[in-house]
Amino acid sequence: MAHPYHHALSSVKKWGGTVDDFMAVHAWFDQSKEITADFRHRALRHHAEGIFMAETIFGQTLTLSTGRIIPTRWIGEQHVKEDLGFIPSFAEWVKAIRPEPWMGRAAQIEALVDPHLASPVVEVT
Repeated sequence: MAHPYHHALSSVKKWGGTVDDFMAVHAWFDQSKEITADFRHRALRHHAEGIFMAETIFGQTLTLSTGRIIPTRWIGEQHVKEDLGFIPSFAEWVKAIRPEPWMGRAAQIEALVDPHLASPVVEVT
């Protein structure tokens, strides 16, 4: 698995600047390794929505130490393509997750908390 540093080196080769110009974005994509230290960590951010999320967090463009301005999205696209070979959608990741019974076992609390859904009071005469 590539380290964010190696992704940053690849960015420098592609757009110039320094490793430090790119490290924060690449580290963010791989921060999910804190959760699971294998390839499954990529399901959290390595997809089209993750790339747009990076743009929201880091801004639409990144100004390199050379003064060059590049779209943040380019960096995210580069990272995901280097790891996966293409940019999947989040839906593609979800389709690959095997559902387990516990995943859908949510308590139905609506009738307990919403007075409009509660059973009507029946008067006894």
